[in-house]
Order: sequence, then structure tokens, then C-alpha cells
Amino acid sequence: MANAGTIQTFEKFVNVHGLLLTAAGIPQSLYRKLFEKLSTETFDGGNYFQVEPVDDGRQRRLVLTSDSIGKESNVFLVDHALSFRLSDAPKQLQEVPGLVERMASLMCVDIDVNSDLEDADNEGCELEDNRLSVTEIVEGEVQKVKKDGHGAVVWLELEDLDIDDDVFLSLDLPSKFPDLIALSLCGNKLKAPETIVNEIVKFKNLKALWLNNNPILQNCDDSFSDAIIHNCPSLEILNSTFTRKYTGWALGFCGGIYDKDNPGCGLDTDRSLQGLTSLDLSNRGIHSLQNKGFLPDAMPSLSYLNLRGNPLNDHSISDLQELLNAFTSLHALEVDIPGPLGDSAVEIAESIPNLSLLNGVSTTQILESGKGVIDSVLLPRLPEWNAGDPLIDRVLNAMWLYLMSYRLADEEKIDETSIWYVMDELGSALRHSDEPNFRVSPFLYMPDGTLESAVSFTILWPTKNIQYGDECTRDYLFGIGEEKQRSARLTAWFHTPHSYFIREYEKHWQNLRSTSSSLVNKASTTCSLAHSDGHPLRVYTDIPSVEELLTHSGFIITTDPKEADIIWTSMQVDEETKKAVGLNDQQYINQFPFEACLVMKHHLAETVQKAYGSPEWFQPTYNLETQLTAFIGDYYVRGNDKTDNLWILKPWNMARTIDTTVTGNLSAIIRLMETGPKICQKYIEQPALFKGRKFDIRYIVLVRSISPLELFITDVFWVRLANNTYTLDEKSLFEYETHFTVMNYRGTLNHMNTPEFVKEFEQEHQVKWIEIHSRVKQMIRKVFESATLVHPEMQSPTARAMYGVDVMLDSSFKPKLLEVTYCPDCTRACKYDMEAVMGGGETIKARDFYNYVFGCLFLNETTHVSPL
Repeated sequence: MANAGTIQTFEKFVNVHGLLLTAAGIPQSLYRKLFEKLSTETFDGGNYFQVEPVDDGRQRRLVLTSDSIGKESNVFLVDHALSFRLSDAPKQLQEVPGLVERMASLMCVDIDVNSDLEDADNEGCELEDNRLSVTEIVEGEVQKVKKDGHGAVVWLELEDLDIDDDVFLSLDLPSKFPDLIALSLCGNKLKAPETIVNEIVKFKNLKALWLNNNPILQNCDDSFSDAIIHNCPSLEILNSTFTRKYTGWALGFCGGIYDKDNPGCGLDTDRSLQGLTSLDLSNRGIHSLQNKGFLPDAMPSLSYLNLRGNPLNDHSISDLQELLNAFTSLHALEVDIPGPLGDSAVEIAESIPNLSLLNGVSTTQILESGKGVIDSVLLPRLPEWNAGDPLIDRVLNAMWLYLMSYRLADEEKIDETSIWYVMDELGSALRHSDEPNFRVSPFLYMPDGTLESAVSFTILWPTKNIQYGDECTRDYLFGIGEEKQRSARLTAWFHTPHSYFIREYEKHWQNLRSTSSSLVNKASTTCSLAHSDGHPLRVYTDIPSVEELLTHSGFIITTDPKEADIIWTSMQVDEETKKAVGLNDQQYINQFPFEACLVMKHHLAETVQKAYGSPEWFQPTYNLETQLTAFIGDYYVRGNDKTDNLWILKPWNMARTIDTTVTGNLSAIIRLMETGPKICQKYIEQPALFKGRKFDIRYIVLVRSISPLELFITDVFWVRLANNTYTLDEKSLFEYETHFTVMNYRGTLNHMNTPEFVKEFEQEHQVKWIEIHSRVKQMIRKVFESATLVHPEMQSPTARAMYGVDVMLDSSFKPKLLEVTYCPDCTRACKYDMEAVMGGGETIKARDFYNYVFGCLFLNETTHVSPL
């Protein structure tokens, strides 16, 4: 009887969860074991796995500690340590006791917290001891010079000795060691650029200088390095980076030939490299390999070469391939892909046929699989923070390396916003691999068979046979290939080659800069649709406010769409709809064909960019589904230039700022692609403010014709105000009422009469609204001209439409286009009487809004509208 009961319960489990089990990809052979563990809440991963710290405690990995585990032989429950909707993240971390501390530990961003007090207690006595040890070290080297002459000391390492600027000056190193060729001052407390430069340039034979991990490198610009390089004529290595003066000596240093015991003074470096078989030049900032040291004759035995992390931008791809082919002994190569040798591992393997290993993978395997990108050895993107940052800020910044997401749905609709979650310590220790041995999937267990009883887990199961001690991995981008920009998307977790992305951005920018179009204005051709017999035009509408407020004598409402002259609907009307409803081609419809080129955000960006490139009134915008690579390049360029890097992500076709996010976190931007297709647009960081708050303006545009372009702007427009004082504080980016202005559906709506706003805005900023309004009208005209230029097929003789155009002003009071909306929400125009700001200042009655909209579009009237 017990078995029968269990089978019955299991069958019900499969019946209730069948679609979820299939969607999760869980093998059917594991269904029963999963049911048993879910029904008993069995978390037995600790019996099979162990979490280990790596990268000096800044990351963790998961290792199998049982003897072995077979492919699809077991299944494990992973708990969710944190679940939230994005806007609630800071609040939840602040309010749930112990949560931020747990997340900080899980994400390895608290490793410095417990050591701060101990460091402070010991700082005073250590400093004194270290200063003494510096003196002792230098004095010992001075004795060598006195005994054997200046050439006895040419390499000096003074690392992690708490040397500050005063101590460094007091050491008087240039006079004591004038023949120095290498000086390492890593890990000290040097701060003053001018002081350091003045001392360093006294070394006339210096070949290598290391100042890594000193405050001076955080506080200075390129001029500091330039001054040292210019005044040290022999300098080949600065802070681990090659200068353009590097020779075979620098290559020999990286090859392990030259060091403190064998500094290479007076040696023929070309001959010294003859026996070199392995050379790691990764992350040396090398622009060119055209160097008398880097030659096949100088390194005939070279079999392994690592060029990762170097721009190598002085070479064409073909030149670099030709140079490397000349190294006939070269069999193993490490290089960024995409990168200076090209975008495809297959092409690189084909172009350098001597190679047997490319990025640690057999070239035979690469050629057989056709795999374009080898990313398994990319360096992980580890969390970064400053010592004084509170734990909550560290967690909010690091969480994008750990988050996963799902979206709830029932039979009627899908949830508009996703649930983001962090797996528990075991699940979060799973690192990425292109060839993983485990798979994970979120799963909703409904013990009562209803969504209300649902509990979320992540299910973990092996996809390969695994042995004791093996690291357990998953594919962070499971199911996502190069056709969905896999390589670029890995940038969320790994350091991918900057030079490649910057190059792609520069191509994109060049295309935009070379684009410029203009439209020749043509005479208007539209006519009034008024019946000659005086009968009103019949209007069918599914919009209650139109049905209620359209009282113009030239129109009458009908409930039968087939007998209507005008169809005014909030729904899309395509050919199928026309056929199903019984509409004909003579009926006028309030939408233009292909108007998606304006009202869908990614198409709007494409339309504007095809017509005008990058006009001042349109923020830099990328369709992340197709332009992620160029965007990442733009992000890197802004980072290099230290310019603002805050972006807003908007879904292609969602209204009311649903699933819209403001962030400057590159990993976040890439990860947010997972919740649906989006554009990424440069955030207007310095907007014009009204009494310290953000605002935007909704304009109503009426379009009679696309070609020739005939459009009008209504005299009614309204301002939408954020509720909170504007700030760029990082935690404020989660606050809807600080950074967004649409309060009709969430937050508190504070309506402000338009004339009152205009008057107070003019007084606050000492500007004239008429000048702003003029610039706005010119911009709106340009927006619709772009559609005419790029999509002339929009024109339809039986289309007349109304659009909402949302505009923001920057701090110079120049308009910026936010979006264009089809069939806009005009509740405010229908609710509040408004005094016309432009024109005669007469009062425009709210009840007449649709009367003059319809009058303009269909009867060629011009009451309360202005031509554009």
C-alpha cells in the first residue's frame, strides 16, 4: 500500500510539474529522485561536494569529494540565498538581518573586513621596523658597491617596505647606485608624481622600473609615465608594461633569462635568446612586435608564445600571421580571440599551420569542431571595491557575477518583471566552463499543486562522469552560441580583449559619422474627409475616452467596425485582423504601416541612425541583440577617457518603464539581456532639473501624411515629474521615484499645470520657454523626417495617427528624444483644462481634446494645433 501511495504521489508530481520539468531540461530518469528530495527537502550536496577558496580568497570553486559520480546519475537541490525584484535589492539587503553579511561572504567581498583592526593595531610598530629594514637593505647594497665598484649593484628590489615619498628621497638611490638597470618599488606608499619623476630620471641606464601597487598610480595620469619614459632613454619596462623602446633584454626578462642574479649587463641579448623555448608576453601593453629582438633568427627554438592582453595595433592581421609563421618551431600559441590575430580560432589555426595548440586546445579539434572562439582561459572578472565601501555597496556591485533569474507565469499572463536570485554557497561556487560537467536550472516546486504554494529551487545534475577531486562547473551561457553573441556576453564574467571591442566600436562610430540625410519638403496633399452631404464621419473605437469625449459634430460613434469610416483603436490592425473583423481598404485607421520604425525603441534608434547618424538630440543607443560588441567598445573607451559611463536599458516594446534599469555596471548591462531584448542608451546624467527633480515632457504629434510629411503638434503638452530629488548616488539608481517620471501606474502622481511649470521653470533657470519650444519642434520634425527618409513605405493614403513624443532637456536646455509612443495615454489632456502656453493663451478645455485631434486629422482643422 505504501508503494502504491508513493507512485500515486509521484504521478501527481509529474502531472503538475510536467511542463516545468521539460522546460528545465531535467532528464526523465531523474524525475523520481528529484521528487523524493523535494518532498523531503533533502539538501545532501554537502555529502558530495566541497567549496574551496581560489584567487587569494576572491573567488570559490566547487570540488567533488565523493569517489565518483556518473552522468545523469543523481540530482541535487540548491537553495536560493536571496530572491528579489531588481528595484527591491537595496531595501531587502538593508532590512533582512544578517543577509548583507551572508551575501558579502558568499561573493567574497568581505575578505578585508576582519583584518582592518588587526592591521591598524600593528601599523605603528611595523612602519618603524620596515623603515629600519629599508635602511639595512640599502646599506648592505652600498657595502657591495664600496667593495666591488658601482657595477656590483645594478638590480635593486625594495618591495612591500612601506616606503613613502620622504623615505624614498632620504634613500638617495641615484647617487648610491648610478648604474642601476632595474628597480622595483612595488607595494609601497609612494604618492607624489613630481617627487618620484625627479628622482627616477637621474638613473641614466635604467631598463626596468616597477611601481605597481603604489597610490601614485591611482592618482596620476599618462603624463607621469610619459615623463619617466622620455627622460630614461633606456627604459624598456615600466610597471610590468613594455615601452616602445623594448629590446631583446625585455624579452629575455619575460623568458626567465634575466633577473637579479643574471641582469644581462653587457651581454649580447640576441645570442642569449637562442635557447629560449617558452615566452610569456601576456598583458605587457605591446603595440608592435617589429623589434630586432623579436625575430625568428634571435629565437629559433621558440615553441610556446603567449600574446594575450596586448593590443598589437601596429600590425595588420596578415602581417602578424606572416611574422608568427616565420617561427618554424612555434607549436603553442595563446592569443585573445577575438583579437589582433582575428575573430576566429579556426581562421587562426588555418593561417598558422605549424600550431598544434591554440589557447590550450588542439588545433585539430578546433578545425574539426569549427569552433570560432576559445574562451576557456579568459581571466575572471573579480569583484572590486574600495576599503571604505560599505558591505551593501560591495554586494550590489558584485551580485551580477552570481545572479540568475526566472519569470513567473500562469495560464493567463506572464509576469512583467523577472525574479533575480542568488544560489546558496554550494551553487554559487560553480564556476564557468565551455565544456561543463554539471547543469543547473531554476525550478518551482508546488507541493499543493498551486502557484501560491510554490517554492523556488535550483536543480543541479551531472552531465558527465566525474571523479574525486574534479572541479564541478556549469556553462554560464547554456544554449547561447555565437549567433547570440556568446563571446561578447562572456564579458559579464571575464576580462575579454579590450582592443577588439574598441575596434568594433570605432567601425560603428565611423559608420554613424558618415551618415547624413536631408528631406526636401513637398506640398501637402491631404484633404478633408468630410462628407459632401454633411453627414458626420462614423468612428469605431475601443478607447473609452474617445467614445466619451468625441462630441465634434463632424463625427459620430458607431459600435460596428464594418460600417465605420474611421477605425481608432489601441490594437494593432494587420491584414489578418482586417479580414477577421471585415474591414475594407477604404476605411481610415489610426496607424501607419511599418510605424514600428518609430514606436519600437530598437527600430527608432535604427531609423534615426540610418537617417542622421548620431544627431545631438539622440543619445548614443545600441540594440544589445545585435550591437553588443560595439557597445562594449564604447563602454571601454569611456572608461579609458574617464568620462561618465551610466546607461539606461529599455525593453524594445514595453511601456511605463517596465523592466527599465539605470546602471553603470558592465556585467549588469550584459546580464540584463537575459530578461528580454533591450536597447542600451546613454543616460542623460546632467538633465535640466525643476526644483531639484528630474522631469520629461509629453508632446502630442498628429500625422496626416508621411510622404509628403504633414504633421502637427497640439498646443497641449504636459510635464511629468519625478518625486524625489535627483542624485547619482549609486543606491539611488534602484529608486524608481528618483530616476523615472511616469507615476500614472506606480509611485505618487503629482500633476502640475503646464503654464505654472513653464513660468516657474523660466524663473528658476532664467530661460525663455519659447526658445526651448522652438528647438523641441525642430527636433520632432527631424524624428518624423527620419521615418520618411528611411521607410517611405510607411505612407498610406488611409492612415492618420496620433503619437506621443517624450522629450527631456539636458542641463543646457537642449532637447533629447526619449521615445515615440503609439496611441499615447492622454488621460491628463482629457482631465485637466489647460491654458495654452504658446499662442494666444486661451484656455483649452479637457473635454475638447479629441474634438480638435480628430478635427485636425480628418477635417483639416487647425484649432489648438500648430504645423511642424
